[in-house]
Amino acid sequence: MTDDIKYCSRCLYSEDHPLGLFIGEDGLCSGCHVHEEKYTIDWDEKEAQFKKILDRYKNSGNSFFDCVIPVTGNSDSYFVVDTIKNKYGMNPLLVTYNTQFNTRVGIRNLARLLAETDCDHLTQTVSPSIAKKATLIGLEKFGDIYWHVNAGSQTFPVQVATKFKIPLVIWGVNAWLDQVGMFSHHDNVEMAKKVRKEHSLRGWDAQELLSDIDGLSTQDIQPFVYPSDSQLEKSRVRGLYLGNFIKWDAQKQSEDMIKKFGYESSSEIRTFNSYETIYCWNKSGVHDYLKYLKCGYGKATDHATRDIRLKRMTREEGIELANQYDQVLPEESIDLFLDWIGMSSKQFFEIMNTHRNPKYWRKTKNGKFVLKSSINYFADESLVEKNRLEVNDPRSYIQTNLLEDKESQEEYILMGRTYLDEENFKAIEG
Repeated sequence: MTDDIKYCSRCLYSEDHPLGLFIGEDGLCSGCHVHEEKYTIDWDEKEAQFKKILDRYKNSGNSFFDCVIPVTGNSDSYFVVDTIKNKYGMNPLLVTYNTQFNTRVGIRNLARLLAETDCDHLTQTVSPSIAKKATLIGLEKFGDIYWHVNAGSQTFPVQVATKFKIPLVIWGVNAWLDQVGMFSHHDNVEMAKKVRKEHSLRGWDAQELLSDIDGLSTQDIQPFVYPSDSQLEKSRVRGLYLGNFIKWDAQKQSEDMIKKFGYESSSEIRTFNSYETIYCWNKSGVHDYLKYLKCGYGKATDHATRDIRLKRMTREEGIELANQYDQVLPEESIDLFLDWIGMSSKQFFEIMNTHRNPKYWRKTKNGKFVLKSSINYFADESLVEKNRLEVNDPRSYIQTNLLEDKESQEEYILMGRTYLDEENFKAIEG
């Protein structure tokens, strides 16, 4: 049934993970092995290393700002800014690449972050026509509507740091470490131009798309062009991951941010996690559904895997949640996307189906697609029991009260709306 696809005997990932993953003879994937480091590392020592690095750049005199922090309207951004500014005393410049897929709750959370942390902030909003053209080519080439988002959000912070001679860009967690164990925590890997291109951008830099995007000029794609090697060498900008130096726990960190700053959480249609992807209509919507077609799993699997590794749920509970959410068709997200990009539903699904991975899908005689390989077919129960983690920290995701009725949020918010609080909430009436 599985076409020889191997699955980890602890988490829900297969060896076919898009970020690259291997499964050893013990039945554990590289991501699970690296995650075990979190329970053996001397985090006090790691933090001391981090403080030494920050002290080297604090008030360095090259710029008014000590570092750049990329932010969105998600809880991870709150945690990084709070840690870097309030705990370590740095003076950060916050930067945001506008995805153009913003939700109202995401805009509120971003505005709340700026208001509560009292930080300067720069936003980059590219022309909607450019964003649409880049999105269309990404959809057709890779089955990915997030190319311009990944390119912009990983380029703009480095452009800003290079231009204004700010020595550090501080990111949250390294996904290639945290998810699949591409690196160890001990490696202290920094943000790399090469990894960005090979994984986030599907191997395609902006210049390589020029010939494929009708009507785009060299000037049009500048928001997606990473600084050159010579520029990076001259500026000496470093990209640090906070997750290399502290024990990263996104759920606990999010709950701390809810308590400290009033971060709003919101339910999602394709995952049980109500904290992380709520700032974007498509992160766990269209974008995630496309991942499901290409990789046989979605965000719910990602979130369940992490919770299994953190000893918050059993593998069986994770599989149940993945089965509940991964297959859900995000109709509202699809409708909004089609209206935004100007495409018919027929065109969209024709393109989507070309990107279905035959390792996971087969087409029936009546033309329907059926999932033929998934975690459900894993059969080696002895390995599952051998590698099982004891659940010792079960947690439920907090659902906060929303300042606006979610039913009123059926649109992309291109430009920012003000932070709604008790004093100005009535401004939305009418």
